[in-house]
Amino acid sequence: MIQRRNSKQIEIGNIKIGGNAPISVQSMTNTDTRDIDATLKQIYNMYEQGCELVRLAILNPDAADAVREIKKKSPLPLIADIHFDYRLAIKCIENGIDALRINPGNIGKEEHTKKVVALAKTNNVPIRIGINAGSLEKDLQEKDIPLSEKMVESALRHIKILEDNNFDKIKISLKSSDVLTTIDAYRLIAQKVEYPLHLGVTEAGTYAGGIVKSAVGIGTLLAEGIGDTIRVSLTDNPVEEVKTGFMILKSLGLREHGVNFISCPTCGRTQIDLIKLAKEVEKRLENFPKPITVAVMGCAVNGPGEAKHADYGIAGGIKEGYIFKKGEIISRVSEEKLIDEFINIIQMENV
Repeated sequence: MIQRRNSKQIEIGNIKIGGNAPISVQSMTNTDTRDIDATLKQIYNMYEQGCELVRLAILNPDAADAVREIKKKSPLPLIADIHFDYRLAIKCIENGIDALRINPGNIGKEEHTKKVVALAKTNNVPIRIGINAGSLEKDLQEKDIPLSEKMVESALRHIKILEDNNFDKIKISLKSSDVLTTIDAYRLIAQKVEYPLHLGVTEAGTYAGGIVKSAVGIGTLLAEGIGDTIRVSLTDNPVEEVKTGFMILKSLGLREHGVNFISCPTCGRTQIDLIKLAKEVEKRLENFPKPITVAVMGCAVNGPGEAKHADYGIAGGIKEGYIFKKGEIISRVSEEKLIDEFINIIQMENV
């Protein structure tokens, strides 16, 4: 069992982050925030996949104004992503935003920071300090130290600004497109502060490559007990980010969410179209709500035994399949009827 790092707990809307709270999965809309209907539609799509927090890009005053209407209908807590303009942060807080992603050292004069922090404190709005390896302060860029150390030093500067203003509802991220740099940065900051950490590998890439980078980076840290909330960054539909986030957590036993799907690789013993079978079963159970383990195995020789921990499983035969529960075969079905029978058993027993 993974021993998680002790961290201070904060709340964003109705979601607890840090402490002993479950590691939450979040994503970010890629719509124009000013398009309220499109943004809400995307938020609901992510919500249906289990997303727990959603971030909005706030590029201008009109986007900040849209927060008020989006907040009224959103099923998820909202985080405003803001760069440089403190007035946008203030307007978002006034319009009901649940949290901010803003670096206090990048919003100009000290008096601007004080205004944002004071309003955030009054309205119980946490602030995420989001450090990105590609946009560090100039003096840090010129330092002859590893990039991960530069990122941590930048984070500590921003943290101090908030702490000097008696603000401690803080969450931190230190993201790089380089997986090892990301891992090193989080390991370092985890030893220096007790604030909750938001994990992610930034600019991870398109679907397949992005999933691999994210799984390695986020998964390594989670396995070490580091991390309180995660976002998988993919050049794809944000819904895929949410799905991948939960898959990473499930693989480490950190969250139960929907079906835990396992299947064996094909080999010379396989006498059934296993690839097609596995993909179809996974698709049919994509939105199944209960946390069950389902296995699709290539042969009856080893399948039921190797997947005896599965709640339900299929083991392939010659143009047929065997349905099993906890390693015990309960039915033998022809290939053309196999999936329907299998899904029907699962649904009937999990009403």
